Amino acid sequence: MTVKLGVPSKGRLMEKTFDWFATRGIRLERSGDAREYAAQIDGVEGVALVLLSAGEIPRDLAAGRIHLGVTGTDLVYEKLPRWEQQLRELAPMGFGEANLVLAVPRFWVDVDTLDDFDAAAAAFRARHGFRLRIATKYHRLVRDFLREAGVADYTLVDSQGATEGTVKNETAEAVADITSTGETLRANHLKLLADGLILRSQATLWQSRVAPLDEAARAGLAGFLDRIGLG
Repeated sequence: MTVKLGVPSKGRLMEKTFDWFATRGIRLERSGDAREYAAQIDGVEGVALVLLSAGEIPRDLAAGRIHLGVTGTDLVYEKLPRWEQQLRELAPMGFGEANLVLAVPRFWVDVDTLDDFDAAAAAFRARHGFRLRIATKYHRLVRDFLREAGVADYTLVDSQGATEGTVKNETAEAVADITSTGETLRANHLKLLADGLILRSQATLWQSRVAPLDEAARAGLAGFLDRIGLG
């Protein structure tokens, strides 16, 4: 049995992941052209490289299809409600850092905190007859965050792309999205709530608690973790 390491298949996350392992003496390499998902790993025995989308990696780890994986904290927490039972966090990797935040239109001058947002949501429902809409792809995280804050008069609208534009397009009144610098939010005339930080996220190396391991795979995994300083 071979230990399988899943890493993001494209973009800066893939490049930064390759760099992170390279500094630890392990070379990850994509083979073929950009349309192929073939890859190889050099510098360690008994470990195979699998290229996946960052969103697939949490579920493949939880299902035991891969033993190790690199993906964002936000994706693990969102997709796996009981992730601690299925995964073990091995190491934050120091890149892919971003915050999941709640943002509202800049012209809502009286809405700066969650308490203000709660009052605005209640007033919105009373005035319009339906609940204030929050565009996001992080339904679980946002719902849990707002429940703890005591905010109830809202509905979540699914948005898988260009979330910041939903307010301008009048398909939502607020957004909850990942941001690194806040520039895109500001460009769309949105502002962060002072206490609207939902989650700090970064790329992290995870281990599946449920992926099968025979004796050879256990040895390969131990050697790999030792090589990157996590043994």
